[in-house]
Amino acid sequence: MREKFLAFDLGASSGRAVLGILENDRLVLEEIHRFTNGPVAVLGTLYWDVLRLFDEMRQAMSLYVHKHGRELSGIGVDTWGVDFGLLGEDGALLSNPVHYRDKRTDGIMEEVFKIVPRQEVYHQTGIQFMQLNTLYQLFSMVLNKSPLLKVADTLLMMPDLFNYFLTGVKRAEFTEATTSQCYNPRLGNWATSILEKLGIPTEIMPEIVPPATVLSKLSPHIAEEVGLGRVNVVAPACHDTGSAVAAVPAEGDDWAYLSSGTWSLIGIEVQEPIIDEQSLQFNFTNEGGVGGTYRFLRNVAGLWLVQECRRVWEKAGQSLSYQQLVNLAEEAKPFIAFVDPDHSSFLNPPDMPVAIVEFCEQTGQSPPETKGEIIRCALESLALKYRAVLEMISQIRGPIKKLHIVGGGTQNTLLCQFTANATNVPVIAGPVEATAIGNIMVQAIALGCLPSIAEGRKMIRQSFDLVEYHPQEQDAWDEAYRRFVKIY
Repeated sequence: MREKFLAFDLGASSGRAVLGILENDRLVLEEIHRFTNGPVAVLGTLYWDVLRLFDEMRQAMSLYVHKHGRELSGIGVDTWGVDFGLLGEDGALLSNPVHYRDKRTDGIMEEVFKIVPRQEVYHQTGIQFMQLNTLYQLFSMVLNKSPLLKVADTLLMMPDLFNYFLTGVKRAEFTEATTSQCYNPRLGNWATSILEKLGIPTEIMPEIVPPATVLSKLSPHIAEEVGLGRVNVVAPACHDTGSAVAAVPAEGDDWAYLSSGTWSLIGIEVQEPIIDEQSLQFNFTNEGGVGGTYRFLRNVAGLWLVQECRRVWEKAGQSLSYQQLVNLAEEAKPFIAFVDPDHSSFLNPPDMPVAIVEFCEQTGQSPPETKGEIIRCALESLALKYRAVLEMISQIRGPIKKLHIVGGGTQNTLLCQFTANATNVPVIAGPVEATAIGNIMVQAIALGCLPSIAEGRKMIRQSFDLVEYHPQEQDAWDEAYRRFVKIY
């Protein structure tokens, strides 16, 4: 049996369409189309250019047909979390979705807690407190008396919005819905009591469906336009990290995962959400997973710090590839200074290198000076933050014996080695394309081409090369961690 699946994987900085060909218990990938993504600033507000993104998806389908013909088993979409679009009663998109780094949520968490206490929000949702969460975006609209909420008929999270564009079906997929901090995992539905207290209309929240749901066939007019047949459109794990974790090529239960990219998401897979005083204290999140699981994890600001440094330097006329930056970091002096990657000053600064230097100065450290020192500071700090998160997980669930890193960050071999050094556990890196692979794997399960997640992970181990990193220089990293903890 030879089955073909098209995965649309949209991240915060780029999107791509990846073809997965499943044959003889192995998966082969082919990139069909890649395109840029990012915020568009209009009158001081950051938006997503959602219609251009959908046009890129249509182009990708046409490119697939041109190369591979009309036959395709399934289409699946995954994107980042928390952001959403609002539809009117006529089904039209009312406004471009706002970017999660927009300033409209500044100070909003504190306003929410005046009405619904922080502890109550956590015990109802089990979600990590981040000002970018959907809950705070919606409440900012309430406070600003947005007319959109008065005329909205349906709220769709980003992948659900693209699925609607593809099929006309309005549904919320479980893994994406849980990122919103508007979902109650104890009740298995939207956290309507919190929404009602905050004045957020509950009637706009759509029906929630699990991953591996066949939503519908591709709409006739799109199928005709791009030249495809009536392909099944499947909701995989529509949150990109949900798809990435589904693709972790792990066995047993003594492992943790790190989905490494613009964001770092580090955690464990559990059968039931962990919502208690300790998880609240550690600010852990319980996001939905595949097969009834939950992703118990912390969001850590990942390679965003490096990406923004590169952007600033490129704007100044100093264009450096990521590999050149890694080479400069490798040559730089170790452990000059550390930053907390999750400090609010790094959320969206106008100049990331300056923000890193200023943080070091404000915390009484000698700041990095060269480009290599700045990048090394960011990478070392990320690795040390991973150790802090793993230690929290170990307090809750016992020791972690290996860490699987998946996603684009696996290509940064220096960060992978730093992570092994800092955490003092073996790191298994790969696959790079975990999000697209997980998307494809869940599509295959939904359509009966794979029997289970366990068999899918076995297929991934057979199909892709993995690289193992072992801890080095333990004494130096232990001392660095003691210094880091004082700052963190």
